Amino acid sequence: MSRIQQILEKAERDGSVRRMRGVDPLPAGAIACPLPPPEAAPGAIGAEDPASPELRIVTGARLDRRLLAVLAADSTVAEQYRALRTRILHADSGAAVRVVLITSPGRSEGKTLTASNLGLTMAQDYQRRICVLDADLRHPQLHRLFGLPDRPGLSDVLAGQAGLDEALVTLDDHQVTVLPAGRPPTRPAELLGTAAMRRTLDTLRSQFDRVVMDAPAATPLADVGILTPLVDSVLLVVRSGATSKPAIHDAVAAIDASKLLGVVLNGVAA
Repeated sequence: MSRIQQILEKAERDGSVRRMRGVDPLPAGAIACPLPPPEAAPGAIGAEDPASPELRIVTGARLDRRLLAVLAADSTVAEQYRALRTRILHADSGAAVRVVLITSPGRSEGKTLTASNLGLTMAQDYQRRICVLDADLRHPQLHRLFGLPDRPGLSDVLAGQAGLDEALVTLDDHQVTVLPAGRPPTRPAELLGTAAMRRTLDTLRSQFDRVVMDAPAATPLADVGILTPLVDSVLLVVRSGATSKPAIHDAVAAIDASKLLGVVLNGVAA
């Protein structure tokens, strides 16, 4: 946590995280990610592959233009995500990082973009089975970025209204599988805390080499505290010039210190 404390102290000197650049690499550090363009309309998905009845396979999905990991692979943004991927893989925690949870102190700080671009980047490098999971059942956005329908999804699986194989969607063009959030539940935290959620993650661990989970904001909700024991590591996304030092402190305090890999500084100019 000493590196995290250095980041917080620097933020205090600057008055915010506006000028936090050149910080130490993960683990227990930070990486600066330039923020992609703010607006993009989601597109319709392509036709499903009728030859695969057990898994929905989509070709020609129209990705949000902010998914620069694949849409602008030579850009500075894409290179930053490759650097983040490498640092996660070289984390010296002593255990394999199979399931990574992405959260932020609040909303609109770039956690969903980070999760999506990171998942796509991992799929590019290793040609392995990568799943990007939307566990933000309160404000799901992942399906919009990938141009997919929002259901069936995780909440439908946990409620017993759909099978996991029905909810998973593989984007054949990008070798990544997406599990949308599904129908918004009445009690998201309680649903995430069920034995069904643990079983679902165990199944995903067995089917995929890596799972990148987009989670709700770390505070003041209980969701991240419920999900953290189920994952291997946590990344905290903060936005340059927007996330305050108290908000970072509160988010760090809400996360199990043994699981916190580091901080991703989002919105730094390229």
